[in-house]
Amino acid sequence: MTTASAPGKIILFGEHAVVSGTAAIGGAIDLRAAVHVTDEPGRVLITTEDLALQGFSFDMTAGHIQSARAAHATRYISAVLRELDARDMQVSIKSSLPPAAGLGSSACIVVATVAAVSRHQGHNLSKKDIAEVSYRLEKTVQNGLGSPMDTALATYGGYLQISKDIQPLDLPPLNMIVGYTGIPHDTRSEVEKVQNLRKRYPDLVDPIFQAIGAISQNAIPLIKEGNAAETGELMNINHGLLASLGVSSRELEELVYAARGAGGALGAKLTGAGGGGCMIALPGRSGPEALLVALRQARAAAFQVKVGCEGVRLEEKR
Repeated sequence: MTTASAPGKIILFGEHAVVSGTAAIGGAIDLRAAVHVTDEPGRVLITTEDLALQGFSFDMTAGHIQSARAAHATRYISAVLRELDARDMQVSIKSSLPPAAGLGSSACIVVATVAAVSRHQGHNLSKKDIAEVSYRLEKTVQNGLGSPMDTALATYGGYLQISKDIQPLDLPPLNMIVGYTGIPHDTRSEVEKVQNLRKRYPDLVDPIFQAIGAISQNAIPLIKEGNAAETGELMNINHGLLASLGVSSRELEELVYAARGAGGALGAKLTGAGGGGCMIALPGRSGPEALLVALRQARAAAFQVKVGCEGVRLEEKR
């Protein structure tokens, strides 16, 4: 058996503005997707757990798919198996990340699948190769929408700054609280909404993008020196700018203000495309427990994550 796992991610600063070339900062988190590959003569069998389903399997060789929903949930895995010309194997996926929540669930599944299947086939892909193949496949499945940040973070881990290119950042780990609204978001529609707004009001939206990019740049030294209070202030400003672009929601706002209020957060903002999905909060003096309680009382699924974690990890065959 060959096993690989890869982390999810959060966007700390810079959502939406990054589409227009300003800087965004993302970090790998300690929620992971694991892919196990075993021999299965005569078949290519996919089995899944925790992909918004109770678990299912289907045989790619026979072309038998339980449902359209099953095909949709495994479209990234299927793309990897076709790309790598997979044969005679069972691929089992287990993820601890909620799907369509802005935490990079599809990217970490793609990266872990590329790493595990290629090694099981006897190939020794570099991390650079894994990142490039994974990004190309995710982008293809998403009809050209995929961001290189998600697959790069799943591959390399740590922190990355992305604008016109991707640069690793040497920053210390952060403890964050994530609040999940339970509402899936649609990245494509949120990005299109903001870009359409920009087309109508470029003189208003472009300065907002520039301000968001400036926040990302200012945040880097603050995180490096451990200045949590000012990092939190920048999170709050970033959230307000994103809300002005129309990508927040009632559910996200309730969680953001619950985190800042009863939760005592130093800062709180949506993470990802918005419209649903997740928000993140930086614990204050009251600690993470107060934040978890406040967010759960506001009807969120809340959990603690460490940011800046290890990237794709591969175990040898046994």
